[in-house]
Amino acid sequence: MRMAAEITAASTGVAPEPDASTQAVDVRGGSLSIRAEGLNKTYGAFRALDNVSLDVRAGEFLTLLGPSGSGKTTLLNIVAGFLRPDSGGLWFGPDDVTDLPVHERGLGMVFQNYALFPHMNVFDNVAFPLRVRKLTRSEIDVRVRQVLGLVQLDHLAARSISALSGGQRQRVALARAVVFSPRIVLMDEPLSALDKNLREQMQVEIRHLHQRIGATTIYVTHDQREALTMSDRVAVMNLGRLVQCATPAEIYEHPANAFVAGFIGETTLVDVTAGPAGEVMMADGTRLAVAAKLPSGALVLALRAERLLLPGEYGDDCNRIPARLREVIYQGDSLLLLAEIAKSQTVSIRKPLRGPPGAAQPWRAGDAIALGLSPASTIVVPR
Repeated sequence: MRMAAEITAASTGVAPEPDASTQAVDVRGGSLSIRAEGLNKTYGAFRALDNVSLDVRAGEFLTLLGPSGSGKTTLLNIVAGFLRPDSGGLWFGPDDVTDLPVHERGLGMVFQNYALFPHMNVFDNVAFPLRVRKLTRSEIDVRVRQVLGLVQLDHLAARSISALSGGQRQRVALARAVVFSPRIVLMDEPLSALDKNLREQMQVEIRHLHQRIGATTIYVTHDQREALTMSDRVAVMNLGRLVQCATPAEIYEHPANAFVAGFIGETTLVDVTAGPAGEVMMADGTRLAVAAKLPSGALVLALRAERLLLPGEYGDDCNRIPARLREVIYQGDSLLLLAEIAKSQTVSIRKPLRGPPGAAQPWRAGDAIALGLSPASTIVVPR
C-alpha cells in the first residue's frame, strides 16, 4: 500500500493528500541542479552503489547508462526518494533532500510501465496532478490541453487509456509528468516496451519535449544508441560505480576504459602492448600508429566496426591490419563483414551498401585482405 502511494506521488509529483494550492504555473517551470555526493547502497554483500558522486546541471538532459545490475536504477530511485542511501548526500539546488520523502520533492516521473490510471480517460489522467493541487477548472483545462498539444494527443483527450497504443500511453505518461511544471523529471527506461521504429521516434519527441519545458532530466536506459541520441551528457555505470560522465561525442571518441569502449558502439576489443614512438603492437606483431597519447598500464585497442576500412578505401597514411574474411552478411542498408585478425580473433566491419539494390558486392568469405584504420581512429584505452 505504501509503495503504491509512493508511485502515485512520484508519477504525479504530489502526495496522496497534499496541501491546497491555487497558484497555476507555466508549462516551462524552470530547472534545478542535482548533486549526489559519495552515495553508497548495499544489500547484504551486494554493493549496488559504490561511492557515486555526480553533478547534473540545471536544465540538463543526463542519461544513466549501463547493463543490468550496474546501479543506474538504484541511483535514480535515490534521487526520486524511493530509496535512502546508506551514506552520502543528495542536493536539489542548494537544498539537502537526502531524507526528504517522495511527495515533497516535486518531481515528475515516467515509469517503465507508465503507471496510468486505467479507469480515467486521457484528459483525466493528465489532469490528476492539477486537481490534487486544487487548481480551478479553467486553469486545469488550459494546462491539460496545452500539454496534450505538446505531445500531439489533444485530439484524444476523451479516449480511454485501454483504447490507446503503447506509444500513445507513453505520451500520456509524459504529459502527466510535466503538466504541473516540475523542475526535475526522472524517466526509468520509459521506451523499453516499444518497437524499434516507435522507440526511435519517441526518443526524438522526448528530446524536443525536454527542450520545450526546460526541466532538468535524468533518464535511465541500457540502450547505448538511445543514450547517445538523447543526452547532453551520458553517465556510464558499471558494478555500482560511475565510470565516465561526458558528452555523447566524448564517450564515443574518448572512452575512459575498456568497459566503456566495449559497451558503446559496435566494438571489438583487442589486447595490445605499447611500442616505440606512439605505436601499439597486436599479438601477431602488427604495429599500429596512434594519434593520441597512450595511457599507462595494460592496454586495449577498441576497433569500431564503422571505422575499419576495406582495400580501396584508405591511403598510405593508414594503419594496416592483416585479416581474412569469414562471413559477409547482407543487412538491408549495410553489409556486416566478419573477419579474423591477430591469431584467430573475430572483428566486425560494417559498410553501407553501394550501388543499386541487389548489386553484387566485391567481398567474399575466404578473401585475404588488409583492413585500414587511421591513426586518429585507433582508440587505445586502459584495461
